[in-house]
Amino acid sequence: MPRATVIGLGKSGVAAARLLKREGWEVALSDGNTSETLLKQQQQLAAEQITVKLGQSLELNGANLPQLIVVSPGVPWDIPVLIEARQLGIETIGEMELAWRNLRSLPWVGITGTNGKTTTTALIAAIFQAAELNAPACGNIGYAACEVALSQGGRGAERQRGRGEETAIQNPKSKIQNCIDWVIAEVSSYQIESSSSLAPRIGVWTTFTADHLSRHKTLENYYNIKAKLLRQSELQVFNGDDAYLSQLGLSAWPDAYWTSVRGKDFLISEKGFYIEDGWVVEKLTATSAPEAIVKVSTLRMVGEHNQQNLLMAVATARLAGINRDAIALAIREFPGVAHRLEHICTWEGIDFINDSKATNYDAAEVGLASVNSPAILIAGGEAKAGDDTGWLAQIQTKTAAVLLIGSAAPAFAKRLQEVGYHNYHIVETMERAVPKSAELAKQYEAPVVLLSPACASFDQYPNFEVRGDRFRHLCLAWAGGWKPAKVEFPELENSNQESIVQSR
Repeated sequence: MPRATVIGLGKSGVAAARLLKREGWEVALSDGNTSETLLKQQQQLAAEQITVKLGQSLELNGANLPQLIVVSPGVPWDIPVLIEARQLGIETIGEMELAWRNLRSLPWVGITGTNGKTTTTALIAAIFQAAELNAPACGNIGYAACEVALSQGGRGAERQRGRGEETAIQNPKSKIQNCIDWVIAEVSSYQIESSSSLAPRIGVWTTFTADHLSRHKTLENYYNIKAKLLRQSELQVFNGDDAYLSQLGLSAWPDAYWTSVRGKDFLISEKGFYIEDGWVVEKLTATSAPEAIVKVSTLRMVGEHNQQNLLMAVATARLAGINRDAIALAIREFPGVAHRLEHICTWEGIDFINDSKATNYDAAEVGLASVNSPAILIAGGEAKAGDDTGWLAQIQTKTAAVLLIGSAAPAFAKRLQEVGYHNYHIVETMERAVPKSAELAKQYEAPVVLLSPACASFDQYPNFEVRGDRFRHLCLAWAGGWKPAKVEFPELENSNQESIVQSR
């Protein structure tokens, strides 16, 4: 029996281990962490004859080496043990690549980009599903890709593509229906990096700005990783309003379908999708007549960036052959994405908005640009490398006050001082930020409190979802009548602060 090792005991790693086990591999799963939750998972997987090694890193010594290593998305591709594995000739792939190998007979949509990919992915999946296609969203959103693969039969299962004629066996643990029509995958740079053969039917590139450089080192390397997914896609959809991508234009991507919210005159090529007179318009070839597809006002989400997302989603749907009625229905009912400009509640006329997914300066800049002003901004967390110039300009234009949380707070305070912005408060935690934001919103008659961190979450939370969930809980508790007790604590440099102790 061939041996495989999976690194990372998250959702993706567990799904990969189960898929490999079903395919006849002897599977070991390793994770450098240990906790009560992981120990429970270890026991559960042991019952499935999957070995789980906690609190230890993979070591490649002795004669009992695996033939395959599968890496979860969060595991860096260039850690020493993976470099060593490749040097030893051990095949090393990511979880997304494993799923692709089991689902490559199906058409995929692969969506990547620095920002906008989650909303675009969710909207594409909603349109496909409104067209009565079984098209689960997976990857960086929804299911792990290997969970989708688990829901289908084995790699060699024969599929009758007519509805109701699926012969593959459904995994009883999965909620994904059999007879998948399309796979809609949000694919991060981490997942592309570890996927050698992933080749979607339609590839979508939403935006490109500096991000994840602590892992990818250079902007050129980051770009080339993203570009690999599009080069391996049969059809390509690009955001033509993105400064970096539009600069490359037809010289780099001559056959792509480009989009623009600014109209036909700004379309980079002679085919693509654009907004004109309040409609999304398609032009599928250089010689075809333009055709209006759906009214832009059908989408309830605000912001020009969401119009860009709408264009890319509609382009994808039309290239997949989906009709206008299904597109309009899906867009009309689309609620938006959790943690991305998500409206939580309104308290005394003040909207509390969760933009926890804004984990870099560009996303946070877009978040601020999309809300009414003046806003009370909650920002901070684990800082990333990047250009904060545009974000700081938005703060100066759109905010009445800024509340800083997390490890980045002192550095952000310094940057605000450097640009002449002094109405900030270092409050350190979300528990302090929410009641303070409500107080300041009343003081400055601000219509919006916006959590848009411009940072990763790992200094205080496991991920941006948990951070956003905590913000949601605190906002709803505040709106429901919970108020904190206040106690003074030492003044920090150039800020008005107070310690807030919860009382219920």
